[in-house]
Amino acid sequence: MSRRSTMTVAKDAAVEAVTAPEVSREASREASPEEAPATVTTTYREALREAHREVLARDPRVFLMGEDVGRYGGSFAVSLGLLEEFGEERIRDTPLSESAFTGAGIGAALRGLRPIVEIMTVNFSLLALDQIMNNAATLRHMSGGQLSVPMVIRMTTGAGRQLAAQHSHSLEGWYASIPGIRVIAPATLEDARGMLGPAVEDPDPVVLFEHGSLYNLSGTLPVDPVRVDIESAAVRRAGTDITFIAYAGGLGKALAAADLLAAESISAEVIDLRVLRPLDDATIMASVTRTHRVVIVDEAWRTGSLAAEISARIVEQAFFELDAPIERVCAAEVPVPYAHHLEEAALPQAEDIAAAARRAVGAHG
Repeated sequence: MSRRSTMTVAKDAAVEAVTAPEVSREASREASPEEAPATVTTTYREALREAHREVLARDPRVFLMGEDVGRYGGSFAVSLGLLEEFGEERIRDTPLSESAFTGAGIGAALRGLRPIVEIMTVNFSLLALDQIMNNAATLRHMSGGQLSVPMVIRMTTGAGRQLAAQHSHSLEGWYASIPGIRVIAPATLEDARGMLGPAVEDPDPVVLFEHGSLYNLSGTLPVDPVRVDIESAAVRRAGTDITFIAYAGGLGKALAAADLLAAESISAEVIDLRVLRPLDDATIMASVTRTHRVVIVDEAWRTGSLAAEISARIVEQAFFELDAPIERVCAAEVPVPYAHHLEEAALPQAEDIAAAARRAVGAHG
């Protein structure tokens, strides 16, 4: 499938979202502001769009650049309408060269601007890996602190949408191994809306991963933006028997697995990593100390994965708190298949996570 075909599929799926934020904002305002804050019904995609609108309006140094982010509205419709609102100086369509426009973003950041660079999918970001790793991540260190690269690099990651191997892999663990950059992965509407602001303000490069299966996730948010930190993990569900560690597209599956286990009287605590570099070791170890058993959910390949790094850290820092071996639920070590049933089989699912938890707690029934 070509890049243009991929963008067309994603764009067609998002057409209905063009005016949805404005319509639903009025429909969902609370009648009594004294009792509860006004809310807006929105989606993950729309929350990201609103986050862009806020940072663009607040700081004239911020601009968005990438393939088809302007007239086309973004390959996944995140920037739909922003060109008309902010103009071509702030919303810049680029040639189809990830290395070139990522390098241009680095140059703009070095000159005092705050670029947001959109790369269509994580697979294509490999064409810009030299710029990201050898330039953006290293210039502060190689210059002895004289140079700063304050930029955000956004890209879609993950599978589950039948876009085949060249558009579906989860390579964020690779980026999380690079010193000099921060790596974040919002999994909720709140984080999609709130993490871009502090990422833009960070004096160093931030790589922001948007899981493709989350764009249509819907819910409500406060009308007034809530600032979200880009430092810490979040406990999304409290539990006592086992800890699930997940992020991005894996969070919903971990929560679904926790629901399955609750019916069997197994209480799972669910941690949303949110920040993949630097990892929030304190939150992870505190949960392990409470539950003494761990399942790590990662859509990347098991070998050399972020799940492997987290597992090693738990063994290093909390080995004597463990009552069972650490379980890892990862993607099958194959290129992500196109066929729906094969793609589903290759990815971690809620029942896979629940089965791993049953092994850890000794409930094999």
